[in-house]
Amino acid sequence: MKHYEPAKPGTTLAGYSVIAEIGRGAASIIYLVQDKKSKQIWALKHVEKHTSKDQRFLDQATAEFEVAQKVANPRVRHIEKVIKGRKNLLAVKDLYLVMEYVDGIAVERHPPTNLSEAMNIFIQTAQGLATMHEAGFVHADMKPNNIVVNESGVVKIIDLGQACAIGTIKERIQGTPQYIAPEQVHRREIVPQTDTYNLGATMYWVLTGQHIPTAMPQDGDSLMGQIDDRFIEKATPAIEVNTGIPQTLSDLVDHCIHVDPDDRPNTMREVERSLREIADAFANSESGAETSPDTANFDEK
Repeated sequence: MKHYEPAKPGTTLAGYSVIAEIGRGAASIIYLVQDKKSKQIWALKHVEKHTSKDQRFLDQATAEFEVAQKVANPRVRHIEKVIKGRKNLLAVKDLYLVMEYVDGIAVERHPPTNLSEAMNIFIQTAQGLATMHEAGFVHADMKPNNIVVNESGVVKIIDLGQACAIGTIKERIQGTPQYIAPEQVHRREIVPQTDTYNLGATMYWVLTGQHIPTAMPQDGDSLMGQIDDRFIEKATPAIEVNTGIPQTLSDLVDHCIHVDPDDRPNTMREVERSLREIADAFANSESGAETSPDTANFDEK
């Protein structure tokens, strides 16, 4: 994949002043920029087309914008607008997504260190995903790197690049091997329970520091070594890896990562309610007695 020459700080890109480069994707560069008139700070995602194969990245970015417009929730990153650069009247050579700047750290880089913090992150993430589902879309790439938390503990779900309408059957396998659902690997319908699986795999990693077995090999780039649903190894219950978590939470995670989507919780709202009940029970147990280190934090991981 060709790497693009990044814009330098102080230059102008799509009418915005570039402050710094803050990230890269498969075919994009993300900048921290400032609107010259309003002084508003944004994240600007620049996607370029160099060959005909790159068209899918432009299409993906356009779809990302369209999904964001239909999902209005403070837990999901807002995309203000899309700016298209044209080679001629018909051909788009590149585009820019003007996105909400999320000032925080991804869970992958800074996992929670205690159960209360983890539950807060899980609940907010489930809330944001439920809103997406109610708007008719699935995120389809839920993982720790796409959950950003600010200093106040507020969660923002980012990267809608693989989001799609409920019921979509994708032409290509898309997803992150450590968190991907079986139906994504085998190119079946993407449904709300797909996000439930992805979130369950994410919660498992946060709670245990380990990844669950999935239908896609995690040790290479090959997409050919897909594992049939019948032979996917069952994950060790989270509580057996980390004895400092409640049994009810371990059971919920296990419910979320069932191979068959029909065996997972029916809706993300159901997951959210269960998480809130578990968090409330934990808070009540804390108020009644001094909390032991094994219960309060993740020392057992």
